Amino acid sequence: MTGSPHLSDPSDEPSDDGSGRVRWRRFAVLTIPAVAVTAGLGIALAQGVLAASFAVSGQQFKVSASSLEGEGFAQYGSVDVNARQELIPVAVTAIREAKLHSLCQSVVTSLPVIGDISLNLTAGRKTPVEASNLFVDATQLSGDAVFSNIEIGRDASTLDKGPAEAQGMQDLFAQQADTVSITDLQQTAWATNAGTFKLSGLSMNVSKGKKECF
Repeated sequence: MTGSPHLSDPSDEPSDDGSGRVRWRRFAVLTIPAVAVTAGLGIALAQGVLAASFAVSGQQFKVSASSLEGEGFAQYGSVDVNARQELIPVAVTAIREAKLHSLCQSVVTSLPVIGDISLNLTAGRKTPVEASNLFVDATQLSGDAVFSNIEIGRDASTLDKGPAEAQGMQDLFAQQADTVSITDLQQTAWATNAGTFKLSGLSMNVSKGKKECF
């Protein structure tokens, strides 16, 4: 039909010759792996496998506690997503029921002219903070930990001791335990969410300068 668009046969395209043309078949071979990875992540996000319940901010925050006791522990690798749709690798720690003593949370924001501004939150100094279905997407965690009936190297898609939603992608490394106890907890995280989060003795403070939990 006259005037109809025409798509040439990919095999008719010339190879690289300095004119800016590229063989379509070669282009497809190079791009298919990247497209497949992106598609796989998209499917995982749609299925809720990745840690993407909300877009994370561009700032990590620090959390510390003198001690944490938890029932139903699971840990596995996952990915957070920011508002730019960039993927951020994280280690998800999920606990069905948790109690934290002397909780501290801090984040530092650097503003033009003003400089560093610190937001500090504390709770649980007398009565412990209580959380159910707690998920922490962290990049660093330290402390002295004790686990009961721990399973290390379990497939992330088969986890069943933590919260019901605490499962990762098939074939990925994970671990879980009946209980966990951590003293001198320190972690750096992108996100935290919980079914319920009860903070006794909550105190929030905003101040100039860099004041972090650790």
